[in-house]
Amino acid sequence: MRHTLAETLSIFQSALNLSPADRSRFVLHGVGAHQSLPYEYIHHAFSVQANKFPDAIAVEHFNEIMTFKTLDETSDILSRHLRSCGIHPGKRVCLLVQRSVAMIISILAILKSEAAYIPVDGGIVTDQTLRFISDDSNSCLVLCLSHFRNKVPSYMENIDLDSFLLRHSRSSLCPDPSFTDTSAVYSECVSIGTTGRPKGVSISHRNLTNSLCLQPGKLQMKSGARVSQLLNIAFDMCAWEVLGSLVDGCTLCIRGKAQSDWSHVLRTVDIVISTPMILQCYNPSDYPNVCCVATAGEPCPQALADSWSQTTIVNTIHSHVIGNPTPNNRIYILDDDMKSVPFGQIGMTWASGLGTSSGYVNRPELSSGRFVEDRFTLNRNLMFNTGDLCRWNAEGLLEHFGRIDDQVKVKGFRVELDGVASAMLSCTEVTRAVALLVNSALWGIICPKHVDIETVRKAISRSMPYYAVPSSFIALDALPMTSNGKVDKVLLRETILEIQSRSNDSGRTRD
Repeated sequence: MRHTLAETLSIFQSALNLSPADRSRFVLHGVGAHQSLPYEYIHHAFSVQANKFPDAIAVEHFNEIMTFKTLDETSDILSRHLRSCGIHPGKRVCLLVQRSVAMIISILAILKSEAAYIPVDGGIVTDQTLRFISDDSNSCLVLCLSHFRNKVPSYMENIDLDSFLLRHSRSSLCPDPSFTDTSAVYSECVSIGTTGRPKGVSISHRNLTNSLCLQPGKLQMKSGARVSQLLNIAFDMCAWEVLGSLVDGCTLCIRGKAQSDWSHVLRTVDIVISTPMILQCYNPSDYPNVCCVATAGEPCPQALADSWSQTTIVNTIHSHVIGNPTPNNRIYILDDDMKSVPFGQIGMTWASGLGTSSGYVNRPELSSGRFVEDRFTLNRNLMFNTGDLCRWNAEGLLEHFGRIDDQVKVKGFRVELDGVASAMLSCTEVTRAVALLVNSALWGIICPKHVDIETVRKAISRSMPYYAVPSSFIALDALPMTSNGKVDKVLLRETILEIQSRSNDSGRTRD
């Protein structure tokens, strides 16, 4: 069953401004299939796997391995300790760690305590950012690895994970008959951004179970499969790697810090979840063992998708293109007046359903404009403004035309820079692309350096109007990156300004 009859009628009747045919398409393409959630809490799904496959390896990091049974028991002990420290539903715990088995134990323990965890990379977080995160989230405790303990603010209670786990090795484990795991209190995980003033986003257990326990988010995860753990804990996709693996009985393979550790892990796994930027550094022919690759977080070049053969996108999913909503989720394309746009027209993309969170943590001024009541459904839950400009194509799939926060004016026309970048990526030779407006001129920056500019220009012209085709291009071997792993657009802009300055100086000399 695609969706409930009541939901269908509510959404259909709410799009009164559309023609009957477009109202039908609005429901047909915008509403994901209705499916019941197999678990209320994400750690309940893990417990099922631990009971079914107690001796299977749940996590490995170099020579350190831990079975599902040991991981379950150790996280139980830490969870009981957290409860004795006053951690209970509604509380938040700051997790100051890096990739490790201890990180996995801690995540499960906090979830079993029915509290929320705030993932922070202890290796890169600044003291100022950590203090802000702790204060802004009302975190009452910090779980940290020993070598990050000196970063914890003096007024914050903390637990040294290394010392705690050493005292509670498997030999000292004993069951606690008083421990129960059945509370029905709403629980959440909190994701903190890494640039500017951090923004916390509350993620509920329903968000997670809907994404990880149902297809297509399950990918090819099943008992015996091996899943890579490549990403930073502060990156929201890390939860897909970690929790997705654990709730499906897989072995989570954690990489080390060295570059060679990336290749080592990739050679030993079946499933990889990554960003396109990371994935393009590796040749798929070197890793014939990998049978499923999922990417998200940024546009995936067609050439990269073709080389790895499968890509997935979190809110909407399809092979190589943006597809239809995932189960229990909805996608609306609306105009500035919050009315549905006619089929095939470009509008703002709004997401609703079980994949939508409850808003930014302690940031009502941000939440008010991005999270609003979903007027199309009976339950009136929240829907989220994704910031993406999209339209439905003739096949009922979403086409992306950039982001609203990247809009510029070129020759009097409104142009989405992300849309221009996506058009450049349609050229199969292009692996990375960025569009910038500098001094009223539209520039295209592409990789790799040997790409033929005219081929790229023709590829853009096939999908974009003339005014959205960059007037100038720069081809580079690699894009400059910031310390946060983002494209350094400031440096690119400075490079372009220098090129423009040299060109102007040359022109004055000729005059």
